Amino acid sequence: MNYNNQLMSKNGLAVLSLAKALLKYKVGDRTPTVTELSEKLNISRGTAQSAIKTLQNNNAIHIVSKGHLGSYVIEKNDKILLELAGINLLVGAMPLPYSRKYEGLATGIITTMENKHGIPMTLSYMRGAKNRIAMVLENRYNFAVVSKYAAKEFLDAHKGQIDIVCEFGEGTYCSSHVIVFHDPHAKEIQDGMRVGIDRDSIDQSDMTKRACGMKKVEFIPVESNNLLRLVQNGEIDAAVWNEDEIIDKMSNMNYIKLSVEDKVDTNAVIITNSATPEMTDLLKHMIDIEAILKMQKIVNDGKMTPRY
Repeated sequence: MNYNNQLMSKNGLAVLSLAKALLKYKVGDRTPTVTELSEKLNISRGTAQSAIKTLQNNNAIHIVSKGHLGSYVIEKNDKILLELAGINLLVGAMPLPYSRKYEGLATGIITTMENKHGIPMTLSYMRGAKNRIAMVLENRYNFAVVSKYAAKEFLDAHKGQIDIVCEFGEGTYCSSHVIVFHDPHAKEIQDGMRVGIDRDSIDQSDMTKRACGMKKVEFIPVESNNLLRLVQNGEIDAAVWNEDEIIDKMSNMNYIKLSVEDKVDTNAVIITNSATPEMTDLLKHMIDIEAILKMQKIVNDGKMTPRY
């Protein structure tokens, strides 16, 4: 059903604002009173009541009053409520799907959201956490998947701009980061090496600088999806990269593992724009971490064709 005409009506903005405000409430939850909602949304009590009636008439949500106990949600249709909130499609940003872990994570997110909630969703794939976060802050995407390492580094520099909706745990973003060498006998970064760095990738660029320390190296700007090829053909001598791609491609390249405190570089998280708290609340309510991780493992084990 097309709800645009209703959103263009006299109380359309109130309906839209109220729908956004109610997204976070589940069946059984106590909701704010009409007076509290009208004050929060800066609308009259009558307008708030009319907006609630519109939502209920469209079967988006059914709220009942239980007297002094308050009002409670007894029915809710997330898909309709989203449409009345002006959100017809959820759009997320993922890393380029060059590893089975990423393919599994993308499959899990799309499948569980669409199957469990019936909400249309699409994922866009782009290189670099900086780029994905920027798209979320520009409201071109509703959310993005990055590592907890990247999210924390960004928040350290830009406090309060993004929210971490959820984290999937150690080993869900990648198995580990490694230093890959062109020289099959190399064991460490050495002076004079040409080292690949992707400045759009918070993880890769920061860990590269830390791995090189005080060594006198030449940083070569590269796109992370080309790193292995450039190391293999000798255009660069070394690079920090994701162990999963090496394993998935059955490469016999020489590499050593990097050690990162708390392994936050391997922990996948979903971030949102802190200026859209209704989206943060919605995703916290809808994301089923256990189901997504189960799907990721099935894809990672080769038992299911990825869907993304």
